[in-house]
Amino acid sequence: MKLDYAVDDGLARIMMNRPDRMNSFDFELAELWADACEDAVSRDDVGAILLEGVGRSFCAGGDVFAMADGGFSGEAITELVRVINRGIRALTESSIPVVVAAQGTTAGGGLGILLASDYAIVGTDSRIGSLYANIGLTPDLSVSAQLGRVVGQRRALQLVLQDRLLSAAEALDWGLVAEVVAPELVRHRATEIARFWLDSAPGAYGLAKRLVRSAEGAALTDHLDEEARTVGAALETPRAQALVEAFMARSSRRAASR
Repeated sequence: MKLDYAVDDGLARIMMNRPDRMNSFDFELAELWADACEDAVSRDDVGAILLEGVGRSFCAGGDVFAMADGGFSGEAITELVRVINRGIRALTESSIPVVVAAQGTTAGGGLGILLASDYAIVGTDSRIGSLYANIGLTPDLSVSAQLGRVVGQRRALQLVLQDRLLSAAEALDWGLVAEVVAPELVRHRATEIARFWLDSAPGAYGLAKRLVRSAEGAALTDHLDEEARTVGAALETPRAQALVEAFMARSSRRAASR
């Protein structure tokens, strides 16, 4: 199976499993990945999503070897991208926070998969880049849409107009990733982040994610109204009320100990 997908105790794990091809997408993997993403965001029992790749690389985008062998026509590659984009839209438009464990190399369309997450963990040995022009192609899988929003237009142009792979430290400095850890701890740390969301207030984290992602392009007045509506709705939930009460109890204990 080219993709492993499972839901356990509120966490949906979506793991690309083509390590011999750097977890690059062929049509089978693309369909499996898009279906898994759409299923995960539609389930009431999912409060966090973890994206992973098997082996030494996270994802290299489309399968360049298949392209070189004549396995993809221009029309076919367009259809492949459209299938993968279903999954990207599902993740970015949902109210479920997404963490990615991006070990090793992330390149080409794999960068778009990383950008579809809300929190990215990489290893100290990780490398991240565009490299589309190296094979005469243009950015896809949301890279041209999302990269500039994350790192700024000038840096996005530096990445897509050069034959460059960022080091993990550079990716952290650019704001492309959230944390850099030892390579053997990437998956563990990503799981910790997901469990933190689940053990705290997954609904609130998901709504916060949606507010931030929907802010660009929205009128300020409309967005402020949506913020006000969302925080009011969140306060009415049992989870929020329990957390507020716990916060007040801790504050009272601290005040009494002074």
